[in-house]
This record gives sequence, C-alpha cells and structure tokens, in this order.
Amino acid sequence: MILEPETSSYTLLGGESAVRALVNRFYDLMASEAEWRSPLREMHPADLTESKEKLFLFLSGWLGGPDLYVEKFGHPRLRARHASFPVDDQARDQWMACMLRSMQEQQMSPEVYTHLQTALQRTADFMRNR
Repeated sequence: MILEPETSSYTLLGGESAVRALVNRFYDLMASEAEWRSPLREMHPADLTESKEKLFLFLSGWLGGPDLYVEKFGHPRLRARHASFPVDDQARDQWMACMLRSMQEQQMSPEVYTHLQTALQRTADFMRNR
C-alpha cells in the first residue's frame, strides 16, 4: 500500500485525536493487562505520562503527520534511545500484541490496519537488542 501525503496513515487514522487515542489505549492496556506486565510494563516508569507523550509525538511523524518528535527531541534514533532496555523477542511480541489490540479498537479500514501492522512489525523487529 503506497500512501500519498494527503492520504498518509496519520490522515487516514483521523489525525491528532486518533493518534492520541491509539497511544492512550496502548498504554492503558499495557498498564492494566497482566499479560503485558513483564517485561513490557516493567521497562516503563511508574508514571506513564511522559512515555505517552513521546510515543504520540513519534507516531505523529512516523505516520506521515507533523514531525513533532523531531522538532522537540531531534532524530528519533530508536535503537540508541532504547539500548538500555532489554528488548528481546518476548518484549517485542508483547509490544506488538498490545499495539495491535489498541489498533483493533480504533476506527480504521482493514487496508490501513494491515499496512500499519506490517510497518510496525518491521520496526519492532528492528528494535530487538537481545
């Protein structure tokens, strides 16, 4: 699926409010579901406010919307910023399962869901460092 700027994933999802809802639901699930407690939830601080904001800023640009993360923090350097966290297959799989469940609860077409699932899986695979 090739998306033009006017039909970016960011736009197709519904823009800022939809990306924020996706991120909030992701972290709410991660914090409340025992299946994602260890190791995924344990890698995060007790207060998820900053984590939510950073993921929102990152996903906004990554999905083709405003490059908010880069404007505030510079290049994401995902692997370098996550190097201190043990991201193994289990952590990757938990992150993906939590994000996919969050995505399933959002209003999006099956085509957008599949596109994002594939792109997120590539990114999650890339993040493994153990």
